[in-house]
Amino acid sequence: MKLLLLLLVCIEILPAFDYALKPKKVNEFTHCFFGVSEVMDERNNGNMSNSCFVNMGTNYIVIDSGPTYFYAQQAYKKMKKIKNLPISYVINTHNHDDHWLGNSYYSELGVKIVGSSAFSFETKVKMTRMQKRISPEAFLKTTQVFPFIFVENEKLLDFNGKKVHLINVNQKAHTNSDLLVYVPSDKIIFVGDLIFNDRLPFIIDGDLLAWIKTLDKIKSMDLNYVIGGHGKIVDKSSIDMTYNYLRTLNKEVSALLEEGKDIGDVVELVSMKKYENVNFYDTMHKQNVEIAYRILEWADE
Repeated sequence: MKLLLLLLVCIEILPAFDYALKPKKVNEFTHCFFGVSEVMDERNNGNMSNSCFVNMGTNYIVIDSGPTYFYAQQAYKKMKKIKNLPISYVINTHNHDDHWLGNSYYSELGVKIVGSSAFSFETKVKMTRMQKRISPEAFLKTTQVFPFIFVENEKLLDFNGKKVHLINVNQKAHTNSDLLVYVPSDKIIFVGDLIFNDRLPFIIDGDLLAWIKTLDKIKSMDLNYVIGGHGKIVDKSSIDMTYNYLRTLNKEVSALLEEGKDIGDVVELVSMKKYENVNFYDTMHKQNVEIAYRILEWADE
């Protein structure tokens, strides 16, 4: 019995995976932890997306909680060294698990967790993508905690006069759950995976035309900072790679559809070599072309 208790104590005090997180200052009020441009695996243990903290005066809001309990715990510890503030809200920009599994840590702190109304239909799965692909040590203590405050259309948060607009995209763009987080006084918007600027976007869960339309709206806004879910560019140019890629994809696939080309030919012909040196081109581009063909084939029906 004593040996068993000793083993349990040793397991409890084993160090978690160290994400070696470094907060990067975006502006006076915002710091972000930027993920690596890789697929989730046992080397990075899911550290491949962005998580940001915004100082609202007496508290933080967090945009995307990250891939695991320990990631979120370590991120908050780093932020408390900059300024030791409580967290009032965690806002999940969409339902891909690299952006919200850190909710499990923040829920222990009693933080309010917010997402689009699409999250109200989410159900727990036996194993998430993250759990399948990263080390058990890094995933330890991580559980599936979904938002419990839902944004139907738009929700306004007011922090002593400083306003945060939570805007439900309300159509399938990157996903069916995309949420924009806009702080007009700072001219900053957080858009989740509507923007990738260090790797090719993947449209498997989205809609090409609605995604472009949503990016058009973001481009029309008066902004100094546009923070995507992947990539380290934070000024308004962060939108350019995703926006131009999707528009070119739409244009080239549409033209070949008009010519009556079948899907096999289109996948081979739409090579878009301009992007061949962008991360994930080899693994994602042909799939994007195939998905775009299927979307556009029925767009006018």
